[in-house]
Amino acid sequence: MEINPLRAGDRLTVEGYGPGTFKVAGGEVTGSMLIRAERFDPWPVNDLQTIDAAGCEPLTALAGEIDVLILGTGATLAAPAPELRRELRAAGIGVEIMNTPAACRTFNILVAEGRRVAAAVVAMPAG
Repeated sequence: MEINPLRAGDRLTVEGYGPGTFKVAGGEVTGSMLIRAERFDPWPVNDLQTIDAAGCEPLTALAGEIDVLILGTGATLAAPAPELRRELRAAGIGVEIMNTPAACRTFNILVAEGRRVAAAVVAMPAG
């Protein structure tokens, strides 16, 4: 699905998403990702219920760099693993949880407003 682009200057936004992919900066990202206004990286997470230390570390590393982290849980809203919530709380990171489509749209709005935001979004399942 394409997202109506917002004017965000040279900051990155999510341009679209589909089964297993996201469009960012004119290219395609396969799998889940962690995106900030300045960069994006693969995020090795397919299910927030089974997240491990490797999945938490890139998020907690954002402490002090962002005001809010948006967690996109996939096609439907789902609660993340208690370990993830604990780690983020301990790092002092505020979190908003929503399904991935809403997370992408919300991230774009906050980036366009100039907010210090990141989104960790689980890729939508295929078919």
